[in-house]
Amino acid sequence: MRAVDIIDKKKHGEELSKAEIEFLITGYVKGEIPDYQMSAFLMACCFQKLSAQETTHLTDVMRVSGDVMDFSDKISGYTVDKHSTGGVGDKTTLVLGPLVAANGVVVAKMSGRGLGHTGGTLDKLESIDGLKIELEEQDFIDIANKVGVAVCGQTGNVVPADKKLYALRDVTATVEDVALIAASIMSKKLALSNQGLVLDVKTGKGAFMKDLDASIELAQRMVEIGTLMDRDVIGLVTDMDIPLGKTIGNALEVQEALETLQGNGPKDLVDLCTELGGRLLVLANKADSLEEGKSKILKSIDDGSGLKKLEEMVEAQGGSLESLHNLKISKNVFELKSSKSGWVQSMDALSMGIAAMKLGAGRETKEADVDLEVGLKLFKKVGDKVSEGEALLNIYYSDTSKLEEVKKQLLESYTLSDIEVEQPKIILAEVLKDKIVKY
Repeated sequence: MRAVDIIDKKKHGEELSKAEIEFLITGYVKGEIPDYQMSAFLMACCFQKLSAQETTHLTDVMRVSGDVMDFSDKISGYTVDKHSTGGVGDKTTLVLGPLVAANGVVVAKMSGRGLGHTGGTLDKLESIDGLKIELEEQDFIDIANKVGVAVCGQTGNVVPADKKLYALRDVTATVEDVALIAASIMSKKLALSNQGLVLDVKTGKGAFMKDLDASIELAQRMVEIGTLMDRDVIGLVTDMDIPLGKTIGNALEVQEALETLQGNGPKDLVDLCTELGGRLLVLANKADSLEEGKSKILKSIDDGSGLKKLEEMVEAQGGSLESLHNLKISKNVFELKSSKSGWVQSMDALSMGIAAMKLGAGRETKEADVDLEVGLKLFKKVGDKVSEGEALLNIYYSDTSKLEEVKKQLLESYTLSDIEVEQPKIILAEVLKDKIVKY
């Protein structure tokens, strides 16, 4: 087998076998196939498009290129995960995981750190004193069995093929191919042996995928991969034109997750967790219908069982409950007021996320430190009425050097209307293995 023959075959639109894809990817990871040949292959994939089966082969080969965690015979019961393609103010895992676990479904989640506007789930969790996110495999399994929910960081050797391929895609204009994106995401999610997976594919200004149809296509590709690899997968395409919830930052988002589990969460965050959680309960046969699943998720907020699961997970992972309930948030606060009256017509989620990053809530580079105590608390979102001089949001800051720049950027992120504006839908589409439903 020769790399040049495989590249030529794909260039002419022929379907590759798993053995051919494995030869290329494994050879590239080992350094036996040079960058220029892999670049040619990636470009051929962009022009000739990978089939569903080829994308699944690519995902599986990438998945087993490093550490995998197979706990199928070590964790009792049906195990699930949720993956979000990322957005501004996305603290869903911190709410959803405990609520699903409270209903007898094990949530075994491997998360990453953030690069961009805010920290990732791991950064947010590190706002809690003592909480360990670097867990040994057996400790992770033990916590999942005991508590029903565990969240750990990726090992340094999870899907090394993806790390190497992504770096090459970044400099060869091959990042945006949907099949390559789907394989990249799913290779990491399927490195854990969860049986059920709900995908939250964000679309809009604050998302990686800005276009609704492209977001649906990505969700469809990922559902295809999961189905072909014998997993139960559902994809939701959700709005990210505006931030999710009312906080952007790390400790602030943990605080909002806690408030949500206490029954005081913002409607959009509660609605999203209810929709995602209801579907996970159906996949796990803990609910006979979506409506029953959603009802059970809401009940787990009302009766405090979701909150109890979060507290149990925090303690099991070495965290302090005192810290969870008294998070360190910057005492330096600036109240940003509206210069006119009206209804909030739109918000630039990406611009607001970047503003939070400038405060220190996110990373511009992988090496940058995150300030866990800073961020934004929003008082007004799309559809809300605003009076001149009324507060739009609070800015929590440590360093004053970017404050004036951030204030200006945040004011410009809001667009007001003289007429009443409807509040946006959060669920835009659902992707199942046999159909797509637009809402």
